[in-house]
Formats: sequence, structure tokens, C-alpha cells
Amino acid sequence: MIHIDASQGEGGGQVLRTSLALSMVTGQPVLLEKIRARRPRPGLMRQHLTCVTAAQALSGAQVEGATPGSQTLRFTPGPVRGGEHHFSVGTAGSVMLVLQSVWPALMLAESPVRLTLQGGTHNPMAPSFHFVERAYAPLLRRLGAPAELRLRRCGFYPGGGGEIEVDLHPVGPEGLQPFDLTERGALLDQQAECLVPGLKRSIAERELEVLRGQLGWTFDHSTIPVTRQNEGPGNALLATLRHEHVTEVFCAIGEKSRSAENVAGDVARQVKRYASSAGALGQYLADQWVLPLALAVWRSGRAARYTCTDVSLHAATNFSVIGQFLPVRIDTRPLPKGQGVQVEVKPPGDNAP
Repeated sequence: MIHIDASQGEGGGQVLRTSLALSMVTGQPVLLEKIRARRPRPGLMRQHLTCVTAAQALSGAQVEGATPGSQTLRFTPGPVRGGEHHFSVGTAGSVMLVLQSVWPALMLAESPVRLTLQGGTHNPMAPSFHFVERAYAPLLRRLGAPAELRLRRCGFYPGGGGEIEVDLHPVGPEGLQPFDLTERGALLDQQAECLVPGLKRSIAERELEVLRGQLGWTFDHSTIPVTRQNEGPGNALLATLRHEHVTEVFCAIGEKSRSAENVAGDVARQVKRYASSAGALGQYLADQWVLPLALAVWRSGRAARYTCTDVSLHAATNFSVIGQFLPVRIDTRPLPKGQGVQVEVKPPGDNAP
């Protein structure tokens, strides 16, 4: 059994999610202790329990400690199951984080999987649906793990009520194929859009106007998509940069007492930070990409590299947890002139510098 100190590094829910994913993939039982120990409300929250419930249902796992506030969890997985499954967070907690807890194992399942997930689709401190659908899923398709995602209904804090549907297909006979991603390639398209269900359209217009002024972009009315009023109230401002080799999505969530100018300024800063670096991936995509890439390197025995704007403490913690499950080595080195970081994932036995 693998023992994980869940308070290590960044010490958040990502340690739990990565541990669940890799326990399911490798079949190794895991014991997590000190879960979210340094958080104001330590232990398992509703969203984390949904991750555990989903992982348990999909792998027939034996679980101990899956109760609200628990800081210890024992998870012993069985074989991963395909078929149709439905999970609800029951609050506005992020369904995208639940999806990423089980996705690595399900892409290696022997039969197709359809997931229906209900909860929050656009949350602070979590990837938005549009980020996962436009930036993350295409990389997995290139890896050999195709998936289709559909947004059935937006869900914002505090009401939740969002719904997504995801079809995950088995990896083909050639298995996962790791690849290098060290350059973005030419910029093909850039766009912004603003979701404001249940709110005044003028909020979206103000946010887009600020973004246009700070980035020099031009928009038309299609950048305020039609949404149903009962999908809100909620606000998400999105900027999408589509390059030849990678797409990045930057998002800020509007909240009560947060001005439209503040929301737009947040997205503008994220875009400018990315533009000032040579890294192919932004900070958040770099963090999330390493787990499926490590699986591909482990299964294929071939190393792979990617570049990113920087490696956060969150990402470094993820690297550490992955290394406790998989016999891979994750090395980082700065790019010239402070233009970002290169991350290289090496298979067992590859000790080359």
C-alpha cells in the first residue's frame, strides 16, 4: 500500500485527486493522511467526497474514511468499469475536478464510458468546462485517448445545477503515444466571450470593453453567447488563444462585489503573462498535462518533454505524488532568458541528463 502525506507541498485537493486516479490506473491501494490539513476547513469536503464516490463506483473499490471532514482515507481499487455512469456533486462544487479524478483511469478502460456529471461548470480555483474541452481534451486525443465533452447546462456558485456529458473511448491498439510539446506554433485565432446567465447584458459588455482596451482585440455580439436565465446568476469571462500546436483558455469568474473591470483585468493579466513567455503551455495546463503524459511515458517506455510558462507549487506537488505511484522521473530546467521552464518525463532506466 502506498502511503501519501496529503499535506505535502501545496497540500490541497489535487493530492487526493491524483492519488485516486493513479491508484485506479495501477491497481495499488493507497492510504492518504492529513488530507487538506492546512486548509481553514481541513479534511474532505462535498466535492472531494464526490471524487471518491465516483472513483469507488468506477473501480469497485473498497473505501474507508469517506466522510465529511475526514483527514484519512484508505482506497483499494478493483478493475475499472466501462458503461454509463451518473454522479452529482449536490452543490456548486466543480464537476471538472471530479472528471479529472477519474479520466486517467477511464481512458485505459477496455470499453467506452459515458459520464453525466452535475454541479458547477465554471468555478473559481478550478478549470472551466471551456478550458477542459478546448485545451486539455485535444491534447489527450493526440496522446491516443479520444473524448467528447458536451455542456448541457452552465452551473455557477452558489446555485450549481450545471451538467456536462462526457464520452471517453478506449485507447487504440497502439496504446498511448507520448509526444513533445515545446512550441506553440503560429497563432491561428484569438477570441473572447462572456457568459452572464441571469445577469444584465451590460456586465458582459463592460468586461469585453475592458478586455478590448487592454489587449487590443476586437469583438462582435457573438462573444456574449445566449444562455438560459435559470443557468445563473453567474458570470465567466473567457479568452481563447488557438495556436498551431496548442490551445490555451484563460478564465475569470465574476462574484458578488467583484467589479466587471476587475474580472476583465484578471483575464488580461493572464493573457499578457502567457504572451510574455516562450512556454507552450500556461501554468494550469502544464500542471494538468503532466499526469496523462506520465502515464503515456510509463506505458510506452519513451520520454517526452513540454515547455511551460512556469512550474507552480501546485504542479511541483503533483510531480511528487506521481513519482510515488509511477516509476518515472520528472525533471525541470529553465528556458534561456527566463522565458519559461522545460519539463521532461523519463521512463524507468532513463537517467540521461
